[in-house]
Amino acid sequence: MTTARNFNYDTADIRQKDKDHHIHPWTDFGTFDETDSLVVAESEGSYVYDSDGNKYLDGIGGLWCVNVGYGRDEIAQAMADQARRMTYYSSFGPHTSIPAAELAAKLAELAPGDLNHVFFGTGGSMANDTAVRIIHFYFNQLGKTTKKKIITRHDGYHGSTYMAMSLTGVEFDHQGFDLAPDLIYRISNPNPYRRPDGMSEADFLEHLVKEFEDKILALGPDNVAAFFAEPVMGAGGVVVAPDGYHIRMLEVCRKYGMLYVADEVVTAFGRLGHFFASEDVFGMVPDIITSAKGLTSAYAPLSATILSDGIYDVISKPQCEGGMFTHGFTYSGHPVCCAAGLKNIEIIEREDICGHVRELGPYLEQRLASLMDLPIVGDVRGMSFMMCVENVANKETKELLPPEAHVGDRIAAACEKRGVLVRPIAHLNVMSPPLILDKGQIDFMVDTLRDGIVETQESLKKDGYWNG
Repeated sequence: MTTARNFNYDTADIRQKDKDHHIHPWTDFGTFDETDSLVVAESEGSYVYDSDGNKYLDGIGGLWCVNVGYGRDEIAQAMADQARRMTYYSSFGPHTSIPAAELAAKLAELAPGDLNHVFFGTGGSMANDTAVRIIHFYFNQLGKTTKKKIITRHDGYHGSTYMAMSLTGVEFDHQGFDLAPDLIYRISNPNPYRRPDGMSEADFLEHLVKEFEDKILALGPDNVAAFFAEPVMGAGGVVVAPDGYHIRMLEVCRKYGMLYVADEVVTAFGRLGHFFASEDVFGMVPDIITSAKGLTSAYAPLSATILSDGIYDVISKPQCEGGMFTHGFTYSGHPVCCAAGLKNIEIIEREDICGHVRELGPYLEQRLASLMDLPIVGDVRGMSFMMCVENVANKETKELLPPEAHVGDRIAAACEKRGVLVRPIAHLNVMSPPLILDKGQIDFMVDTLRDGIVETQESLKKDGYWNG
């Protein structure tokens, strides 16, 4: 790849400081010291530049989050103006800021149904932790003090704080860490590609619903508080459940007096072509929506846990004489972050970015589906600007390549040297680009991915991991 810009950064010095002092999330310490990190130095539109001036189309969108693209001066200016006007004041008790109040009202306007009450945090993990604490508080207020257990799904992803990782069903992420005991229970990943052999998708749906109800009955309905689910599973494999799944699961929750939490940390703010996907895409209104990432398009750390009127009416009543709602964070409703969120939403609305995604999402899906002719591509799935390629050793049996082949990493590296960033997750490659991509950029991303997979197929043969 050729250098696109001339920078004066000292890449070697930055990398050394990084290795010596910066603890990275999701790091393989077995290889970290020998790996040269990609030092991302600048960005613009749908592109990032490394510290040596090389240009990359960001097929990852930062981490599912740079929805309106990089270099939006309007958002930077809104943040700077707010920082100069009033950088921060605590939102504890009877204090607020203008951006926090305005953003909460805007989110209530955009959210489905009667989800009209917003609690701010600084990330998706915090949004889901907040949801659990509020759910337990809610049932305590109702006198249902045994309703504590939470049901989530294998391979569902809900964050990496202690509670959020306990909610998360990606077993790989649990290695060496502890989880909250006797609180979280799992049901199956609703992945149609991996459904039992000979089972139709309709029968698979019935199987999943029955499994959910059986799990509730086994735990005891009086002990089960809520179900957490991403409308489309993200880090667990970009899984779109069978049609009607979310409506049916909500019906089961209603039957047993449980709350349904839609984890829209990834799917909200345009990624599926709507501000929120729960109702507009999947036809259901949950009790709680958790959101983050695209809320500010990553210009500032901000999350929102959005509650229904019914939940708020219970938790907003004093629990006892002098009792308080003792949950919150120093940076809840941070004015600068909320200013970024307001300007981000203004841009999404003004430029009709959701409409753009609805128009180009099918094109991205179609182009990626063309990769199915490649021998190691077993499945292409996802929805709109949230897509995944699953790589296999055998398309007929769906057998996976051995983990030590690092097929996802190989493909990502082959794409990176060609100027496109895609995310490797074990045997998967995930794409969640900025929502402003045009057809030409989509073509370049998919064509580059094809070239990267072809190169990887040859390297897998050479290294004895795949027979072709």
